[in-house]
Amino acid sequence: MLDLNDVYYYAQVVEHRGITAAARALDVPKSSISGRILALEASLGARLIQRTSRKFVVTEIGAEFHRHALAMLVEAEAAESVVQRRTAEPSGTIRFICSVAVTQLTLAELIPKFMAAYPRVRIVQHAANRYVDPVQEGFDLCLRAHTDPLPSSSMVQRSLAQTPWYLFAGPGYLARKGTPGEPGALAEHDGIALGSTQDSYAWRLSDVRDADQVVTVPFTPSLQSDDMATLKAAACAGLGIVALPGYVGRSEVERGQLVRVLPQWIAGIATISLLMPSRRGLLPSVRAFTEFLLAHVPTAVR
Repeated sequence: MLDLNDVYYYAQVVEHRGITAAARALDVPKSSISGRILALEASLGARLIQRTSRKFVVTEIGAEFHRHALAMLVEAEAAESVVQRRTAEPSGTIRFICSVAVTQLTLAELIPKFMAAYPRVRIVQHAANRYVDPVQEGFDLCLRAHTDPLPSSSMVQRSLAQTPWYLFAGPGYLARKGTPGEPGALAEHDGIALGSTQDSYAWRLSDVRDADQVVTVPFTPSLQSDDMATLKAAACAGLGIVALPGYVGRSEVERGQLVRVLPQWIAGIATISLLMPSRRGLLPSVRAFTEFLLAHVPTAVR
């Protein structure tokens, strides 16, 4: 491969009709430019310039190479300009993946606000609950909601928010079956469960007044699903009690479609984390989106 610096100096020598003139114009030692030209000719295996003490002549192949050299330098400058423009302001495409629930119930309102603030950014979002490797699958960012610590990896992990889970039920269900007054009473109620592959289910509740007080209540769900929207709709329809992140049922509670059950108890705490391959070399668009999520997701899931 040619050294682009050698090509640049050769083009300058031809444009200035001599090594001495090019050295003067570039404020570079004449010996440095002469060495560059000799290295270029050696790598090409051809004489580009006939030079004597009295005249400077570009050979026929040197003239042809000069035409292509100018095109190479123009393309190199254009390539550099592309990077400079991308790193000067947020623009270009961001590819990220997020769980379905966080996508539908949190980011659906946030992403349009971000894009209104950064109109030159294009977003490609994938909503999926499966585990992905952002590096292997070419994602710039990954948002994950998890209750257990994420596995150790080389990726950068940032915690965005803590999201407590609560028990919810429809007012019609509670009017029909009664409102449990303590965790043990849940054994007499119908349960709705997140997940579709477990053999057994249990509510594991902790007292908000005393985190060390934990009660586990097994139950057999009448409905199992890995889609929170389905579970929420089922609870609103009166099918039973469901554990969901607080922000998932917030609007329905405000509208009277759901009621918090055992409000002094929580059914777990999840973390929403942001993962990225590296902090180094982040494009302004990815950095701006990261800062936007750090600022707005905690409020959205409060």
